[in-house]
Amino acid sequence: MKLLTVLATLACSACITTALAQQKPPTRPGGYPVKPVRVLVGSPAGSGSDVMMRAVAQKLTERWGQSVIVDNRPGAAGAISLQLTVNAIPDGYTLATLSAQNVTAMILGTVTTDIPKELMPVVLMITQPYLMVATPSLPAGSVKELIALAKAKPLVYASSGTGSVVHLGMELFKSLAGVEMIHIPYKGSGLSMIDVMSGRVQLAITNTLTATPLVRSGKLKALAITSSQRVQAFPDLPTVAEAGVPGYELRSWYGLLAPNGTPAPLVVALNREVSQTMNSPEVRGKLAADGAETAVPNTPAQFKSVIAGETAKWEKVIRKLGVKEK
Repeated sequence: MKLLTVLATLACSACITTALAQQKPPTRPGGYPVKPVRVLVGSPAGSGSDVMMRAVAQKLTERWGQSVIVDNRPGAAGAISLQLTVNAIPDGYTLATLSAQNVTAMILGTVTTDIPKELMPVVLMITQPYLMVATPSLPAGSVKELIALAKAKPLVYASSGTGSVVHLGMELFKSLAGVEMIHIPYKGSGLSMIDVMSGRVQLAITNTLTATPLVRSGKLKALAITSSQRVQAFPDLPTVAEAGVPGYELRSWYGLLAPNGTPAPLVVALNREVSQTMNSPEVRGKLAADGAETAVPNTPAQFKSVIAGETAKWEKVIRKLGVKEK
């Protein structure tokens, strides 16, 4: 099932979920949390999941009166953070973010954790498109000009890792546009952006949470947005499809996981608390300003369906493009 189909299903159930949320919420089990909560993020500071989780962690800390600590454990496309979560005590005090990149890495074997079997979905938090960005000195101000450059001489692009969504997204772009490019993988989007800004690498596709402040400060040049429609954060920026590559679309998402065995009442409470925090005007507004959309309220079961649907979708894309982990 494609992500947009699942999101449409979630939207249909949002009115029911909202009505339930307006009822007096039950007390968190055991007065949870009674000590700091650690959220493992499998990417460096400045990455999309890091930016999102820090915004949410700050509000949860205020809400709970206990620290919510973002613990960055980058490396191996999230394998380190996910395995630490698998091995953690299932008491709600160790959680982890999950992204589409972790799913593609699982398909390719970089992540050896069987995410659907070894971890519990808590809540889908945001969805977002990506930005196609270039070093400011690149003599191309549009996708059409980029394609013309690439046809004359292969360009070099960065990604947050082989098999990542942005790697697959650029390979799909190459296929549809009929161009060749050289791929340089990095250990996270934050690291790849450093070399794109400096000009060591010419372009990349990266998440809006990472790229937006860099584009607005002039450190990166935005060429297009990868969603099917333009976004509020960049109303004048065309989509890749309308800029010259019909049929192209790429979106991502982030969610929250817990170790297997975490008590169901606690998972339900976490789902409710995080959903309410995500949909607070402050957090929602901050993420929207950077091009991300807060997911409509959803259940752990619905998030599980998103993971299953995304796994099936990316398995097909990886087979079609012939992408293999190096």
